[in-house]
Amino acid sequence: MFYNLHTHKASGAANILEIVNQYPNEFDATAQYFSIGIHPWHIHLERLDQDLAVIAEKLQWDNCLALGECGLDKRIETDLKTQIAVFEKQLELARHFQKPVILHCVAAYQEVIAIKKRMQLTVPMVIHGFSKNYQVAKSLLDNGFYLSFGKYLLRNPELAAVFKQIPDDRFFMETDMVEETIFEVYQKAEEIKQYAVAEIVARNFENVFNSNNK
Repeated sequence: MFYNLHTHKASGAANILEIVNQYPNEFDATAQYFSIGIHPWHIHLERLDQDLAVIAEKLQWDNCLALGECGLDKRIETDLKTQIAVFEKQLELARHFQKPVILHCVAAYQEVIAIKKRMQLTVPMVIHGFSKNYQVAKSLLDNGFYLSFGKYLLRNPELAAVFKQIPDDRFFMETDMVEETIFEVYQKAEEIKQYAVAEIVARNFENVFNSNNK
């Protein structure tokens, strides 16, 4: 079994367990397993309460494995104060329903770390699509975050040196919105690590998402 932490399009393959990203206003009930959250790009304050209510409902479903993707993005027009307010409301739901969090984070790693500390969150938190240097990775790892790797591992040769140093119990694989398959991501990961990673990622999934009970 191969595990895909984050995708926007289900593959339908029998040997892949994938967490399909969902938005509260565009929910697709056909996904076998999913996450649901308000992406910082899609914050609409006029329907925020409604979106949060949908998320709270769906987080109680057995096949909802995580909250997200949600997070912070300093490269969009929505002001950071608004993003933080919406992010923290979602994190309260993750805490209440004890669900892991899949994070979108652009140029706001220190803010995300600070929020985790201030809210004293204990639910697992995964940075999806990680693409930064080892200094950023180490800061996140030291603060209890997990890192998920996908398209940037395939397209940025410099990321290989970072991924090689990530401890086995702290990483995931994903496809996000790319055309490449999860198998290609695993193949690249194994070229870098120089050993098989499928069982390692499966074990991490079991530890974080309790997918062994699914």
